[in-house]
Amino acid sequence: MAQETVTLRTDFTSGSVTKQLVSFATPLFFSNLLQVLYNMVDMIVVGTFIGGAGLSAVAIGGDIVNFLTFVAIGFSTAGQVIISQYIGAKQNEKINTMIGTMFTLLLSSAFLLSIICIKFTDQLLRLMNTPAEAWNLAESYMATTFTGLTFIFGYNLISAVLRGMGDSKRPFMFIAIAAVLNLILDLIFIAGFRMSTFGVALATVIAQSVSFTFALIYLFRRKEQFGFDFKPKSFVLNMNALKPLLLLGFPMALKSAAVHSSKLFVNSWINSYGVAVSAVAAIGNKIGMISNQFANAFTSAGSSMIGQNIGAEKYERVPKVIGTSFAINFLISAVLISLIVLFPSEIFQIFSKDPDVLTIAFEYVPIAVLSFTATAFRAPMSAFINGTGNYKLNFAVAILDAVLARVGLALLLGLGFKMGYAGFWYGGELASFVPFLIGAVYYMTGSWRKKRFA
Repeated sequence: MAQETVTLRTDFTSGSVTKQLVSFATPLFFSNLLQVLYNMVDMIVVGTFIGGAGLSAVAIGGDIVNFLTFVAIGFSTAGQVIISQYIGAKQNEKINTMIGTMFTLLLSSAFLLSIICIKFTDQLLRLMNTPAEAWNLAESYMATTFTGLTFIFGYNLISAVLRGMGDSKRPFMFIAIAAVLNLILDLIFIAGFRMSTFGVALATVIAQSVSFTFALIYLFRRKEQFGFDFKPKSFVLNMNALKPLLLLGFPMALKSAAVHSSKLFVNSWINSYGVAVSAVAAIGNKIGMISNQFANAFTSAGSSMIGQNIGAEKYERVPKVIGTSFAINFLISAVLISLIVLFPSEIFQIFSKDPDVLTIAFEYVPIAVLSFTATAFRAPMSAFINGTGNYKLNFAVAILDAVLARVGLALLLGLGFKMGYAGFWYGGELASFVPFLIGAVYYMTGSWRKKRFA
């Protein structure tokens, strides 16, 4: 059994940091990219076969589900970091308790949220100012999608367990299954059976359930190697495991939700400057997704690597992980910056041929450069903050990044300095440097060497 355990847990406490980081982050990048494509497929099929009202309904329902997904991602990422620290400290006996506690907490939370959201669907639709012509379509989509929250939470928690143990390839395989199945079912339910937004939601729920089932079977068949026995007593909430999970999970969930909410707030102001400005902002967000997928991959990979090395007290490897992540992210950002500076017209014309949009698009080029640069700075330090397990810093990032910096700078530059929509763009991107500043100060204090859950 001991030999099998080694084969399913990647040791990040020795060996080439560059090779480990790239090999771990690459499947995560493709997983993130597949999730983006997953959502785009829904929108393309809906736009083609249902129309504008259907697009509005799916977009509104998707925003609410994405907001709830931050809960799953926050607590799953917290579990990933804690498990990686346990592995580094060779405290394998704690892994079983942590995994069982994660299962019970997240799946029970998903079940309760499903009931609450289904019961208050109308109130949520009113809160989102849902257009009358999209109301019934959105109601059908949301009621169906809410039933699949358990699968969303379940997939995220199992993927976090695997990533915490250094395995990023299986989560990619599971999301690939969901993406392919979702595309097939979308075409069958919507193009074939004309099931409208109910068909979109049903396809998504089925795809997610199949992905979660495959992940669960994989974990169960290798339960001895992973250190989780699946016995009923192991699913009892353990306070020693629950406390660190809540301490780290709440700030991570809050951080994601707060940043998402602040971006919606800033975008609402940008939209007030007209359709052309709104269109450029939407295109800019699509372009920014590319660097964000790289950043998210290296943040997740770096978090596990840093967590494991802190758990093993291999502190000298932490700056190597951070430095390597900086180098790779800056290289990626340099390529993206070169493309947007050299070929702005060609890139924006992929999305729109409208002369008004293209005129404003050239004003967005320096914003895109700032965005790509901020991403390169943010990812390594976000990985560092998460990997140390410092929940107070995640609270600080949530408040400073989302509330004070993003909203504050956007309003200051946009309205206070009368820079208009450009001010809101600059304010939003400047806020993205906050995690780097907070992480850099914390790194220089050296106190992170004593901060671990293991």
